[in-house]
Amino acid sequence: MIIDAHAHISDTTYGSTEIYLKQLQQAGIDRGVVVPGGTVDVRKMTDYVTGKAEPENPIPDNRYVEVACRAQPGILRGFACIDPHQADAVEALEKSFEKGFRGLKLSPMTHQFSFASKAVAALAACCGDYGYPVYSHVVYGPGASTARFVALAREFPKTNFILGHMGFGPADREAAEAAAQLDNLFLETSTGNFLHIQEAVKKAGPGKIIFGSEFPLSHPAVELKKILLLDLGDGDREKVLGENIMKLLRLS
Repeated sequence: MIIDAHAHISDTTYGSTEIYLKQLQQAGIDRGVVVPGGTVDVRKMTDYVTGKAEPENPIPDNRYVEVACRAQPGILRGFACIDPHQADAVEALEKSFEKGFRGLKLSPMTHQFSFASKAVAALAACCGDYGYPVYSHVVYGPGASTARFVALAREFPKTNFILGHMGFGPADREAAEAAAQLDNLFLETSTGNFLHIQEAVKKAGPGKIIFGSEFPLSHPAVELKKILLLDLGDGDREKVLGENIMKLLRLS
């Protein structure tokens, strides 16, 4: 069973559910975990990273993900993207779980918050209560850095945390070391470079690494190839490609 643990879908010409399902089929991937896309136009991602552009659509379209998952119950599972600044953030997260979502997606680039905030702490605690993970990327800034995300994971040991894209930049040593130390911290591989993924597997073990694609910015087949090239035994490769995320989401 191969599961793409991180993809963005949206009502756009480049990132729709239909395009994603076609790419999964092309890649030979069985299932996908999807989050709302479209808050930024990934075709100009560098503009957002460097601060030249601001997110055009800061309100995530969780409804689009919900509809897609209901239409493809055996293939797609969703994470709800919640803005910690909204007054009813915890209530919105709880309602998303009731609708079938299996985790929380945080987006510090879009919503500009700190992992040390009380609002984020409340959301992390809620995920722990329901037994679902928190997924987030990090940014180059003190409030939403790798160190802050790791500190959040330490504060809530009963909540599982998935650090997107192997952390920040080409080779986030801090992320790999934290994944090796903390039972509740996992690294997701999308857009990560091969050497960093390889070293993280050695340091943290295959049980802490989760395959993801970052569709539509990258094609699932491209990201999958990096995992298939790793020097892993069949059992360890299966952990990375599906078993780890299946356990976190309590999937059969």
